Amino acid sequence: MKLSIVVPVFNEEDNLAPLHERLSRVASSCSDEHEIIFVDDGSQDGSLAIMQSLTEQDTNVRYVSLSRNFGHEMATTAGLDHTDGDAVVIIDADLQDPPEVIADLVKRWRDGVEVVYAQRRRREGESFFKKFTSFAFYRVIRALSEVNIPTDTGDFRLMDRRVVEALRKCRENPRFVRGLVSWIGFRQEAVQYDRAERHAGETKYNVAKLVRLSWEAICAFSLVPLRVAGWLGAIVMLLSFALTAHVAYHKLFLGLPIQGYALLACGLFFLGGIQLLVLGVLSQYVGHIFKHTQQRPLYIIDRAEGWSRVREQAAKLAAQTGPSRPAAHTSPLQPVGS
Repeated sequence: MKLSIVVPVFNEEDNLAPLHERLSRVASSCSDEHEIIFVDDGSQDGSLAIMQSLTEQDTNVRYVSLSRNFGHEMATTAGLDHTDGDAVVIIDADLQDPPEVIADLVKRWRDGVEVVYAQRRRREGESFFKKFTSFAFYRVIRALSEVNIPTDTGDFRLMDRRVVEALRKCRENPRFVRGLVSWIGFRQEAVQYDRAERHAGETKYNVAKLVRLSWEAICAFSLVPLRVAGWLGAIVMLLSFALTAHVAYHKLFLGLPIQGYALLACGLFFLGGIQLLVLGVLSQYVGHIFKHTQQRPLYIIDRAEGWSRVREQAAKLAAQTGPSRPAAHTSPLQPVGS
C-alpha cells in the first residue's frame, strides 16, 4: 500500500520541519510506501527553501511550486494531480490537524471506506467568532446544498485512488474541494478528532476570504439563492398589487385624498434594493459561467522536484523484477488539465 500526503503551503516556514517529522513517522507506521507532496502556493517567506531542503534530505518528499498564489483550493488540486498513491491524504501545514490522526484514517480505509474525513470535536485556540461562523457556515450550506456536505469538516481527509481519479476530472473554477468530494459519492465516513492550536504563524484566512469562500461554495452547490431571488420578486409583485388595489378602492369609492409621496419614495427604494439584490445573486452565477468558459488552467507550475529519483528507482526495479505499479500511476507530473 502506498500512501500519498498532500500539504498545501502558504507562508508556513516555521511549521514545515515539525510537520515533516510527524508526517514521516506516522506514514512509515501505517503504510508500506509513502510520499509527502508539499505544494508551495506562492509563499513569500522561506517555505520554498525549506521544501527544497526536505526534498534533498528525504527521498519520500517532493514539492510543487506554483508560479504565484492561486489559493488554497487550487494548491490542493495541484497536489492531488501529482499523487499516485493507493490512498491520498490532504492535510494543512499549520499542524492544527494532528498528523497522528492519519493512522486512524488509514485503518478505516483498510476496512473498505473510500473517503474518510476527519470531523472536529473541539477546536482549541480559536476565537468565539471563528468557531461561531464556522459552525453557522457548515449548517447553512448543508441546509441549502443538494449535496450532503458533512458539518465541522475541513479538507483533512483520506481518499481512495478511485475517488482521487474521479476528483481530477472535475476542473471547475471556482472550486470547493470538500464539496466536490461529497458530490462524487462512494462510501464516506467520519473519524472524530480534537483540533489543536496552530503551531506557529497566523491564519491566512481573514474575514473577507472566509466570506468569499462561503459565498462561492454556496453558489457552487446550491440553486437556492436564485430561487430566493425569484421568491422575493413574487412577494414584491403581490405586495404591489395589494397596495394598488387598496389605494384604488379608497380613491374611487371612499373619496379619500391620499397623498402617498413618502410611501411612494419608500416603495421605490425598497424595489430598487430588491432589484440590486437579485442582480448581485445573478452576477455570482454569471461570473462562475464566465470563468468556466475562459478555460484557463487552474494553476501554473513554476517547478517540481522529487519525482526524478522515483523514476530512476522504478526503472532499476523494473529492470530486475518487472513493473511494480500500474502504468497509469507512473506519470504524476502530467496532471489532468493543469
